[in-house]
Amino acid sequence: MDGSVDDNGNSSVLLVARCLVAGLFLWSGIGQVQGYDETAAFMIHSGVMSNLLPIAVFIELAGGILLIAGYRMRLTVLVLAGFCVVTALLFHANFFERTQMFHFLKNCAIAGGLLSFYVSGAGRLSFDGLSESEADVGVAPPQLR
Repeated sequence: MDGSVDDNGNSSVLLVARCLVAGLFLWSGIGQVQGYDETAAFMIHSGVMSNLLPIAVFIELAGGILLIAGYRMRLTVLVLAGFCVVTALLFHANFFERTQMFHFLKNCAIAGGLLSFYVSGAGRLSFDGLSESEADVGVAPPQLR
């Protein structure tokens, strides 16, 4: 393969997967901007400083955009996975309440899915994939170790 053709469609599947996961972060970030005061009040009620909200919004919006673009995937997914785990611990650690336990597990599952991108990479249909294709013209793709 010369890097220009995706015979088995894996890059297309990775693109769709990145978009689906990124949609969650973009939706949440936009919602936090639109309901900024309510979100800040919820954070205070949960014992978290509300001045961290702009950082959370930035992580969600920037992370979602970078995930869709497939740019700096390893760093992006590590930050987003860490964000999911921290969010789960801060806001959903009441394991005696069924709904909170569900949200805790959901956040952990999202972190797990993000970590799978760490292993698989972004695929060819991404900024990372384009830069690898340009750098590795005529060279076999690297094997997973």
